[in-house]
Amino acid sequence: MHIHILGICGTFMGGLAALAREAGHRVTGCDAGVYPPMSDQLRALGIDLIEGFGVDQMNLKPDMYVIGNVVSRARLSDGNPKFPLMEAILETGAPYTSGPQWLAEHVLQGKHVLAVAGTHGKTTTTSMLAWVLEQAGLQPGFLVGGVPLNFGVSARLGGGQYFVIEADEYDTAFFDKRSKFVHYRPRTAILNNLEFDHADIFDDLAAIERQFHHLVRTVPGSGRVVVNGLEESLTRVLAQGCWSEVRTFGAAVSDFVAEGEPSDFNVQQAGKTVANVQWTIGGVHNQLNALATIAAAEHVGVSPATAAQALATFENVKRRMEVRGTVPFKGGGITVYDDFAHHPTAIRTTVNGLRRQVGKARILAIFEPRSNTMKLGTMKAQLPWSLEEADLAFCHSGGLDWDAQATLASMGSRAQVGANIDEVIAQVLAQVQPGDHLLCMSNGGFGGIHAKLLQALQTH
Repeated sequence: MHIHILGICGTFMGGLAALAREAGHRVTGCDAGVYPPMSDQLRALGIDLIEGFGVDQMNLKPDMYVIGNVVSRARLSDGNPKFPLMEAILETGAPYTSGPQWLAEHVLQGKHVLAVAGTHGKTTTTSMLAWVLEQAGLQPGFLVGGVPLNFGVSARLGGGQYFVIEADEYDTAFFDKRSKFVHYRPRTAILNNLEFDHADIFDDLAAIERQFHHLVRTVPGSGRVVVNGLEESLTRVLAQGCWSEVRTFGAAVSDFVAEGEPSDFNVQQAGKTVANVQWTIGGVHNQLNALATIAAAEHVGVSPATAAQALATFENVKRRMEVRGTVPFKGGGITVYDDFAHHPTAIRTTVNGLRRQVGKARILAIFEPRSNTMKLGTMKAQLPWSLEEADLAFCHSGGLDWDAQATLASMGSRAQVGANIDEVIAQVLAQVQPGDHLLCMSNGGFGGIHAKLLQALQTH
């Protein structure tokens, strides 16, 4: 089969392309921004990439057009369609489907799917679970919205019956406004946490809870739903009905409980110690991710002790508290980190994780409110709360329709705002001291600020 993917350079669609190619399909694709690293990864797999969404791509005559959710029926200021290829597909009646639908029909069919859902921690927990199953000899397939360092790739078909997938609640396509995860039909589902996000497509938290319940509805009676017992929102989701075995984690009275520090803790199941996790991953949020992983892995026959042993060698995910470099600076090293955090709760837990790691050393939080929700300003009031444990905060305000300076005013001199990357870097350089930890947070490339900071520090 020849498939042509619209929006191929997104993390999800790029992973789907890799799976399709591995399965023996001919794959081509297009996107508005065909650039590294995804473009290099795809071309290395023998996938031809085209810049833009021109009508001439109809000449490829694929068996199926697979549509990413970046594609819409939008029009440009001159009235022309933003995605002329999509308009041509609709006009000619050419066959098309969404990415999640194609994945469900051609990759997930007949597999025991383990799906990881939640507002935060999906990528990390999916990576943990895939690694635990790999170390247990189950050869899982996986599709992750990032690059697990243990594997070095974001997707593979695997050699067994198990497939681990990051289950995103974002919408499927312009013609299918259900969450992506309703297509995956998991037998094991992790509901990691649930907060309001994606203000561009959901009106309120109840709307997202409804989608999560659609996911719960698809889990069979012999399946397992692993739920964070600390989340009232997930309690409400299950109260709408659940037809599968439920295992809880996190709360004091749960099926799986952690005792000890996040870097070294015992796992208790039904009041009995069943495993000990010792690893280099920091933060209470990752301790919870580990409990969810252990509970899900047990459902497919992996003991908590075996899972804990695998977690000891888990290397995290690219862009999750990833050290981009350390520079000697006036007698003390300065470390620059890259992290994907963008939702206020994720920012807070990321800063807290680093705080636990570095003790009383100074943390300079450098961030850009880049997600659609943050650009809308829906959660701007939570930003001072999310940055409480940082010593200083630097906000890149380019592209925002709301006043970041006013939003962060309660932080006083601890917060500064820059209209562009160069301005933010100049502000950081004016404040930086030996021994500081520079934590850069964005769900995008952040204008290459990490490399620019490292370079500037070397010559400062």
